[in-house]
Amino acid sequence: MNMLEVYFIAGTQDVPHGELLPILEDALQSGITCYQFREKKLSNPVEIEKLARSCHQMCREYHVPFFINDDVDLALEIQADGIHVGQEDMAISDVIAKCAGKMQIGLSINTFQQAVEATAYEQLAYIGVGPIFETSSKVDAKETTGLDLLSAIRAAGIDLPIVAIGGITTERVPAIRKAGAQGVAIISALVKSSDRSRTICAMRGI
Repeated sequence: MNMLEVYFIAGTQDVPHGELLPILEDALQSGITCYQFREKKLSNPVEIEKLARSCHQMCREYHVPFFINDDVDLALEIQADGIHVGQEDMAISDVIAKCAGKMQIGLSINTFQQAVEATAYEQLAYIGVGPIFETSSKVDAKETTGLDLLSAIRAAGIDLPIVAIGGITTERVPAIRKAGAQGVAIISALVKSSDRSRTICAMRGI
């Protein structure tokens, strides 16, 4: 199974109050291939760790990789399967120094130059490219890249696995895959879905 195929990202800021664990379990049952804990609402470290551990345990039960966004120390503390960082977070060289060999590492990419620079790090499991389209899920979202950046990365012979993020809908997935992405990262498309199993099957082309 391709881990990046349907990559679910969510924290308490993305769901109704108290709904993260029930929504995550439904998403796991419905066939997501990876989950990233991205918590931007809670501020109490003890509370965040408790919730992260609960999400991690649930992912283990379904044999789905569990990533943490940005927080390297938390990822190491609870032995997450992976860490995902952005360009403005801890320097990727420092993340690799701390995490390589202990977990998988993903890096956000928003420009062609960043993609070229990422090829210097053989420890990267994948790059997250986007936002491909306009998104309301991230208040600090960068300028959209469209499908052109995906195509340019592949045309340049950069073969790092890619998960596309930003404004992903089931209708857009075929074009995203054709442009060169191995999978899609989704937030609202899954949180707001009335039938998560159907949404995930559509995104996987089943």
